[in-house]
Amino acid sequence: MTDPLPTHDDVRRAAERIRAVATVTPLIESPLLNEELGGRLLVKCEMLQRTGSFKFRGAYNRISTIPEAERKGGVVAFSSGNHAQGVAAAALMLGVKAAIVMPRDAPRLKIDNTRAFGAEVVLYDRFGESRDEIAARLSRERGSTLVKPFDDPGVISGQGTIGLEIASQTKALGTVPDAVLAGCSGGGLIAGIALGLSADLPKTTVYSVEPAGLDDMARSLESGRPEKNDPAARSICDALLAPTPGDITFAIAKQRLKGGLAVTDAEVRKAMALAFRHFKIVCEPGGAVGIAAVMTGKVPTKGRTVVVVASGGNVDPLLFQEVLATA
Repeated sequence: MTDPLPTHDDVRRAAERIRAVATVTPLIESPLLNEELGGRLLVKCEMLQRTGSFKFRGAYNRISTIPEAERKGGVVAFSSGNHAQGVAAAALMLGVKAAIVMPRDAPRLKIDNTRAFGAEVVLYDRFGESRDEIAARLSRERGSTLVKPFDDPGVISGQGTIGLEIASQTKALGTVPDAVLAGCSGGGLIAGIALGLSADLPKTTVYSVEPAGLDDMARSLESGRPEKNDPAARSICDALLAPTPGDITFAIAKQRLKGGLAVTDAEVRKAMALAFRHFKIVCEPGGAVGIAAVMTGKVPTKGRTVVVVASGGNVDPLLFQEVLATA
């Protein structure tokens, strides 16, 4: 690892950069659900962020720091969809060309939205080709800046602005969260949030949440070294399929996370339906894992305040219809 670890001050600087363009997403709750849980569940609605996920924060922060002389080469990114849309939207706003490497089996909604923001989409086989290698080759050939989906200090710092907002919003509500949960793929979101919370809420515990069988961050935290997922593992959570934590994100996670949790696809489906019923929000599978962890008792809620980051709303309409119909 050659990049220095980002700090809380980097997160604060990122907040200044994105202040005029990013949405301060709401923190909401359901009194009926709180009564059922015996505590207070607060949901941070990042599906209401630009492009429908938190990824816009990190993408805009990273691209805005590219020196003017290097922007003419454009940017290259790889993503299953949400980082793709975040990079495409941020690049459009900053007048930078973007090429995004996306898996052929990504939800059509995510591919179409990425193209709608003016980005070039380069499709690949998720299970037979390396997106990292394809993106690196394009970056070399075109003289473009590679904007990584998670293992980049600028991206992590941008995602960390969610932590700053949680600290401010819970203070306004007169509560101190006992725990904060967020979905985890490569770890950029959860690492950034942990940094963002570190100054104002140092005693709040932070947990990553991953799909069962793809819980590399949880296993890495247990073993103390980066673990890899079984390439044959599958999940409905298309946004949370990174094979292993990033070098930078894992270094931060080892310092600041309490642990990692895992939820099944069946639990995620129930959480998506519950989020719609109680909070009137649309969660994609990867965005609902935190709610699933709470509702299955993987973190205690009785007499406590728990914050969950619902991190994406870019769900395939037919899948969402099926989830609601079968819940």
